Amino acid sequence: MNTDVFFNISKIIERDSKTTTYKFALLRGVIDIIQDNSPFISRSDDRVYFPTGLLIDKWLLYYYPILESLTVIPQINGQAQLAFESQFKKIIDAYSETGGFSAFNNDLRNKGIPQKVHSIFFDLSKKLHHTITKMPMKYIGRSISDDYYSIFNFENDKRKGGKIVDIEYLINNFGSFSIPVEYYEAFQILGSFINGQDSIFFKWAEFSVNASGKNISIEKVLTEVLKSPITERELQESKKIYKSILNREGKVFCVWTGKSITSYDVDHLIPFSVWKNNDLWNLLPSQASINNKKRDKIPSVELIEEQKDLILHYWELINESQPQRFQKEIQVALLGKKTFHDWQKTAIKQLQQSCEYLISNRGYEEWKI
Repeated sequence: MNTDVFFNISKIIERDSKTTTYKFALLRGVIDIIQDNSPFISRSDDRVYFPTGLLIDKWLLYYYPILESLTVIPQINGQAQLAFESQFKKIIDAYSETGGFSAFNNDLRNKGIPQKVHSIFFDLSKKLHHTITKMPMKYIGRSISDDYYSIFNFENDKRKGGKIVDIEYLINNFGSFSIPVEYYEAFQILGSFINGQDSIFFKWAEFSVNASGKNISIEKVLTEVLKSPITERELQESKKIYKSILNREGKVFCVWTGKSITSYDVDHLIPFSVWKNNDLWNLLPSQASINNKKRDKIPSVELIEEQKDLILHYWELINESQPQRFQKEIQVALLGKKTFHDWQKTAIKQLQQSCEYLISNRGYEEWKI
């Protein structure tokens, strides 16, 4: 099997645009259909084909409880609504007094959608189809290709109608989409790990739920399992320590441009979202505009090499001011079994290796000035 596909999938998950959850819903839906071993899946030459209606069905099931929830569960950045949110909430309102999500699912799979909500359901289905095919299908894979629809293709087959409005109606009336066969095979093998059903986190949570006699929820366990020991207060305290060191130094230079700056952000060299590391060596002063461009990207090996003198300058300042903490943190994170003697060369080399691993093996986006 082509190992490049696994790398591309990792890149897509980590680096493709994350302005909405559409990308995640698309990947989750395709993987679920494959894991269901749907009999509607067909193969022709080097592509595998699926009814788009099956994907619409998955999105109905994914987004219904999210949009029904009294707790706001953000699905899009900013104040904007999901493209199909207003149509979806009409369905939710229609079912609110007749059984909610469970009744809707039962109608979709067995009884058929009631005549009185046909028009609402048609509007929602069409909006979901438009959203899926014109947004995530179009843009997914842009981190690995400049082409639109680089992985997903779709065809608007002729509508076939249907007397009963149910899941078969969706399958028969919304065309098909396809993916390369190598992605299909990768999703067959790794799909449950990507989606989480067989992930360590999910299995851990599932065990705890069963061991409790199902008195706690998987969501509760996952919240606890994923909890970071580093609080926002600790993040701010570390930045405060760092700023006090810089204030004593006087002149501050942006670590990435080398320019003298009067105001600055204290940036995580390796982003906190990627590596939950609040060590002082991982904090560096950066011009705010540069920091905004960097965001969750990983500094390239070349950039670290170019700026290593300035990085080392700040590390030495921290070592002078907070020697016990600095030496312990950098020993564990970057020096390993190597002694603190000649630590600068060892630490820079290990930092470069860590960044290269995150970029080349984990699929995180490389950052250069």
